[in-house]
Amino acid sequence: MHNSGFFRVFLIISAISLLFDWYVFSGLKTLSADWPQLWRNLTLFGYLLVSVGIVALFLIGFGSFSTATGMRPFHEWVLSLFLTFFITKLFFVIILSLGDLGRFVIGLFNMASGNHSQPAFPGRRKFISEIAVLVASVPFTSLIYAMTKGKYSYKLHTKTIYFNDLPDAFDGFTITQLSDIHSGSFDNTGAMQRGIDLAKAQKSDLFVFTGDLVNNVATEIEPYIDRFKQIKAPYGQFSILGNHDYGDYIQWNSEQEKAANLDLLKQHHQDLGYRLLLDENVTIEKNGQKISLIGVQNWGRGFIQIGNLNKALQGVPKDAFKILLSHDPTHWEEQVRYHDTTVHLTLSGHTHGAQFGVEAAGIKWSPVKYRYLDWAGLVNEKNRYLYVNRGFGFLAFSGRLGIWPEVTVITLRKKA
Repeated sequence: MHNSGFFRVFLIISAISLLFDWYVFSGLKTLSADWPQLWRNLTLFGYLLVSVGIVALFLIGFGSFSTATGMRPFHEWVLSLFLTFFITKLFFVIILSLGDLGRFVIGLFNMASGNHSQPAFPGRRKFISEIAVLVASVPFTSLIYAMTKGKYSYKLHTKTIYFNDLPDAFDGFTITQLSDIHSGSFDNTGAMQRGIDLAKAQKSDLFVFTGDLVNNVATEIEPYIDRFKQIKAPYGQFSILGNHDYGDYIQWNSEQEKAANLDLLKQHHQDLGYRLLLDENVTIEKNGQKISLIGVQNWGRGFIQIGNLNKALQGVPKDAFKILLSHDPTHWEEQVRYHDTTVHLTLSGHTHGAQFGVEAAGIKWSPVKYRYLDWAGLVNEKNRYLYVNRGFGFLAFSGRLGIWPEVTVITLRKKA
């Protein structure tokens, strides 16, 4: 979609938001009817100033959006603030409209019954507006938390997986996984460092990164190279590419420029101390025993599909214990779990868990489940395992709520 198409969509959404403002304003007038005039005016016109101002900022920000550079933290913050207010207003409007619907039904009943002792349609009651404010405060405070704290609330997820044919030397071998760094979105380097420190503290045997180092452009990672290169493991650091790493979502002046960007990104993997696996494999050896680590380029349903698993498996003994790095979990769903060669463990990312959902009290839900069968955590099918990392960074919405940024540690164990 061209910029003009985007802008038309934004205009329509902004118009809906302004209609919400008109309705919310009427509800706030009811709420503040008996307040002192000064406080009433501050509430009513303060609300309009902030809410309409955010709509204007949204239009200005995305009116100047360039597909040559993609979204920057400024655009993500503007979009996130707009969504926060839009969703908050939507909740307010729903509650207020239910109250008004009740007034309308009572009015029709009064008219039908011929009761003229009071106005046919009763006035809006203040407590409806109070309930609307109370309900709307929940998404508002939650989304503000997601934007200011949640996106850097790193959580450690640990899994121990047992295998019959794991070489004895690798019993207890640990792997730290990061995925979806999306370095072009960071807006608080100090807070981001906490996630790096959490990964370093695990002191795992092996470190892997499963794609989407940047949003679009290789230079996005440059301010953070010295930080991420702090993560070291005695058996090495390995990485693959994700769909965002190829630069497919912005406009380039030429194919040569796009190719040069990918070359620079590959160089930055080397600068980070990562061995980038491009449809290839390496052997990890411990005490004379070996496992195979395999890495493919991106292959995803609905996304770029250039990863070649057969090529990546070339030279790997059929009976070797195999760990695959593949960015998109749909690759495992459609190819890896059915492949003639058994891949014992696949490590993926990509979904971010939609950066929103619930994982508590035995409940695991995110809207991304309607797009991805396997969107977070561990999956086992006939002893072929997939682990989907929830992502280290964030994209588009500058926040996370319920699905927190993740550092994964997987321990391999030999079945007794």
